[in-house]
Amino acid sequence: MDLFEYQGKQFLARYAVAVPAGDIADSAAEAVAVADRLGYPVAVKAQVRVGGRGKAGGIKLGRSAEEVAAYAVAILGMDIRGHRVRRVWVERAAEVAEEYYVSFTVDRAGRRYLALASTEGGVDIEEVAAATPDAIARVPIGVGGGDGADMAVVVDAAGLAADVRDEAAALLGKLFDAFTQGDAELVEVNPLVVTGDRRVVALDAKVTLDDSARFRHPEWDEWATAEWHDEREQRARERGLNYVGLDGTVGVIGNGAGLVLSTLDVVSQAGGDAANFLDVGGGASADVITAALEVVDSDDRVRAILVNIFGGITRCDEVAKGILDAMARVELRSPIVVRLDGTNAEEGRALLAGHQSDRLISRPTMLDAAQAAVDLAK
Repeated sequence: MDLFEYQGKQFLARYAVAVPAGDIADSAAEAVAVADRLGYPVAVKAQVRVGGRGKAGGIKLGRSAEEVAAYAVAILGMDIRGHRVRRVWVERAAEVAEEYYVSFTVDRAGRRYLALASTEGGVDIEEVAAATPDAIARVPIGVGGGDGADMAVVVDAAGLAADVRDEAAALLGKLFDAFTQGDAELVEVNPLVVTGDRRVVALDAKVTLDDSARFRHPEWDEWATAEWHDEREQRARERGLNYVGLDGTVGVIGNGAGLVLSTLDVVSQAGGDAANFLDVGGGASADVITAALEVVDSDDRVRAILVNIFGGITRCDEVAKGILDAMARVELRSPIVVRLDGTNAEEGRALLAGHQSDRLISRPTMLDAAQAAVDLAK
């Protein structure tokens, strides 16, 4: 379960991690009330489970009630990379002197915990990893670890200043406790800041909890009930489909996670961007294919749909029937490009052959199909 920032901060505060004082708001009036209580200036921050909020205009510094109201109105309802903002977190603004990055996760291959630390805090860590990978230090921590010596190594790796070294090590120890005792899969703070008065504070919080441990944590229920799902993902979930929304214009449907991931790569290779990951699973029936097409086509950004099937227990003739059934039952906005291979592929292609048009196109290979879909989506 991925937490919103405000939930992540509530989670960290339970382990005495220093976070800014703040509160959640669903309206501009509530945001002003929180700001009045905290004192100005305050940060007004969009609550979505995706990075890049600042670049999208989802984080603003309000110095007065009028500014806070205006920013809350602008941010609430904003779409940030496919995620609609329904709440804002209002927190007392910090005087930031230095910014760092730190996270704890699980190194499954090494069967240990792993800390990541960098002096490049406050920016997208993915960009840092791509441009200057050496700027991110990896500190392995044994499963029985997490003591002061380990945290001192992480502090050094993050490059924190000498005068806050002890305080930073203590905070990281609490952060590690939250990660391990709190049954988290990821705890990331970006940025971890040193304030003007030399305090160390977690200014942001990205937390992923291990769903398999939910039975130990009844307190998680309050966060689960506050979840808002991507509307596309909600529609897919109601139909029992394995779907993840993305930001592109080419809808992708396939059978098997590996094939779908490969299809996303091929769409990118062809010069396009996928709008989603949708795995119909093995043995998908005509009804499942119909439901998948309806879910993908409901995304306003989708301009073409790529159906890539390699038949094993999934029969390609059943997939073809599902496509034709969907086109007969509902008016799909997006043209469909189909690649069928494997079990009953010839039969499936034969079914589609009599219905091909500018709305339904069959291609023999995955690359050909991806290129056709990308061209249609432009």
